[in-house]
Amino acid sequence: MMDEMGETGGTVGARPGLERINPPHLAPPTGFSHAVRAASGSMVFLAGQTALDGSGRIVGDGIVEQFERALTNLLEAAAASGAGPSDLAKLTVFAVDVADYRRHARDLGQVWKRLVGGDFPAMAVIGATRLWDEAALVEIEGIAVVR
Repeated sequence: MMDEMGETGGTVGARPGLERINPPHLAPPTGFSHAVRAASGSMVFLAGQTALDGSGRIVGDGIVEQFERALTNLLEAAAASGAGPSDLAKLTVFAVDVADYRRHARDLGQVWKRLVGGDFPAMAVIGATRLWDEAALVEIEGIAVVR
């Protein structure tokens, strides 16, 4: 939506209470929203998730496999809190090799669309020297808003 001044713009996500805002004077976002405004609701803070399996071992040899497992783990934590994929308002992805993450962006996007759909939260990818789990290539944390 755009106000009278054209200062904010964007689309309203499928979930009532979250408005994805993508101002027309900023570069068009690809795979994220510039901002997500939450109306009334409860905030759920989601701890960083890596590609840990149920026994505490990192699974997946590459960034795509580990991203899929980390995102699945995050979505399971969100669901246990009453939040679904469309409730995600903010995600931070920590990657030990940002160049590798970029090389696999198309595959990562396909994983995202399969698990989450077409709504994109406000997102950032941050390069990290290493993560808590030494074998982890990626970690994802987030904030969801549940109405």
